[in-house]
Amino acid sequence: MAVPGPLMKLQLSPSSCLTPPRLCHFSRKKFQLKASASGPDAEEGKMAIKKEKNGWKIDFSGEKPGTPLLDTINYPAHMKNLSTQDLEQLAAELRVDIVYSVAKTGGHLSASLGVVELAVALHHVFNTPDDRIIWDVGHQAYPHKILTGRRSKMHTIRKTSGLAGFPKRDESVYDAFGAGHSSTSISAGLGMAVGRDLLGKNNNVISVIGDGAMTAGQAYEAMNNAGFLDSNLIVVLNDNKQVSLPTATLDGPATPVGALSSTLAKLQASPKFRKLREAAKSITKQIGPQAHEVAAKVDEYARGMISASGSTLFEELGLYYIGPVDGHNIEDLVTIFEKVKSMPAPGLF
Repeated sequence: MAVPGPLMKLQLSPSSCLTPPRLCHFSRKKFQLKASASGPDAEEGKMAIKKEKNGWKIDFSGEKPGTPLLDTINYPAHMKNLSTQDLEQLAAELRVDIVYSVAKTGGHLSASLGVVELAVALHHVFNTPDDRIIWDVGHQAYPHKILTGRRSKMHTIRKTSGLAGFPKRDESVYDAFGAGHSSTSISAGLGMAVGRDLLGKNNNVISVIGDGAMTAGQAYEAMNNAGFLDSNLIVVLNDNKQVSLPTATLDGPATPVGALSSTLAKLQASPKFRKLREAAKSITKQIGPQAHEVAAKVDEYARGMISASGSTLFEELGLYYIGPVDGHNIEDLVTIFEKVKSMPAPGLF
């Protein structure tokens, strides 16, 4: 489901460090919502949202379930001290809020439901609005809007003088870029990253793009430029294979993200792995160009074996690739984002 892309700092001081772009790849497992008209949940009424062994159960058969935790969250700052279990509950309540809201107003339901955990994890880990989150297209922005002070106005979405159906800069300081068209998020993020560096700031810039939008040439042009500039930019690839284009055929059928992939993705994001990889690069360069070229090929194929197909393409464009990661697993998302956020600048990649 997501991939951190280019990461780089263009400081104007002599002591500045350059960090390559990061790409985080989040793959989507199926998320099932269970509805029942009878049984213990119906009798319990307010217990329409509860955690089960394999996930959260949400009963949509009656009145809107209570959302006690979400009711306390007006802005991302209110999420900072929540535990993993609290974040999972918040995601379940947020999903309920979106379903009942869109049932009344209409709008983009599935895209928003698909990024609930991603939105929760991003706003929990990063310091928005100082850290900029750019949502490509904007169809999936409903959870982002609810978590950034606009929940009480969701009933006006897509109405005259109401909330926009997409991120809108003059609507909220949390909307870093006005979307509505596909495949522009990485270009916009790169521009913000370069501007940030020229001003000597150090905030994060995160571009969230789907697999459908990733089919456009503009996305690859932006990644190529980000890799060339070695910009400190994080790109999250929301790879749910639920688009109007047959993107699943480009890299084969969707494969489940299991424990091994999850563990390896965390390893890729760890500072020790990064340092070891850079040390190996430095040693092979000193030995000679031929040895360095062979080592680079070994590294490329090894990472291709443990990552989703296409990871080596992102690496060739200059992005440090991490993934795939289960986009509905909040614990994994928070862990990966925390590591990606704190990645040191090891020099020019």
